[in-house]
Amino acid sequence: MVDQETSEQLQEELRNIVKWEKTQKKVFIWEKIGRIPFILLDKITPKAIREKLGLVINEIGSFIQTGGQYLVHHKTMMKRLEKASQTSTNHTAEGTLTLQDVGNLPLALLDHVADDLISGRVKFAAAQGATTGVGGVFTIAADIPLVLGLSLKVLQELALCYGFDPTDKHERIFIVKCLQFSSADVVGKKAILEELAQFDDVEREGQVFSQLKGWQEVVTTYMDSFGWKKLFQLVPIAGIVFGSISNKATIEDVSEAGKMLYKKRRILRKIEDLKQI
Repeated sequence: MVDQETSEQLQEELRNIVKWEKTQKKVFIWEKIGRIPFILLDKITPKAIREKLGLVINEIGSFIQTGGQYLVHHKTMMKRLEKASQTSTNHTAEGTLTLQDVGNLPLALLDHVADDLISGRVKFAAAQGATTGVGGVFTIAADIPLVLGLSLKVLQELALCYGFDPTDKHERIFIVKCLQFSSADVVGKKAILEELAQFDDVEREGQVFSQLKGWQEVVTTYMDSFGWKKLFQLVPIAGIVFGSISNKATIEDVSEAGKMLYKKRRILRKIEDLKQI
């Protein structure tokens, strides 16, 4: 059986996440050159394909407002959590697990389910990238929306895994912030972490919403992050290898950001709950 954490254990987990956040503020060489390949890619991509890629921006707007075509269903994720909880906690009543129950489950259990979920999504992304890498530049147009969709899906699943509801517009904004964080440069990551530190402050909620008025920039940055990865995918057949590697890396980055940022919110709530006891 997995036991509930003590306040000391939760504080230690929080310190580990803070350490992770500090590592995200380091500048890597590909962050400096990342935009250059994508600019080259844009110049040699046929106009019709560029226009198709532009539709991705509108889809993000739809996701924020209503969830759009990317909104996931709770049932599959809740069943996964319920199965895990039945084998490691006192929760045995089938079909009754709620998001509030999920928030009360031990953190170690939530981490286990999250890691298992991420592993499956990363493998799927690698396979998907190999498939769309066959045709070089012409299949990149199909690949980017697919990767965006998978990114939004895994972030929603991680939200559910830590007891947060992606059908809530407030949470969908957090999800887009996670997406933005995963592809931001060092300055952007620092700014996003500062914004998310106040995310659950009711008095500052309006500021969080206003920060996403420029959500088109979120998508542009996200697509720019593909630049150095996708440049080698231009070569047909050889793009199978590079497509697989780039998509795998993208979903790994998105999943890591989503897990750590959602886990941090759950830890802070658990610490607050312990204070009330």
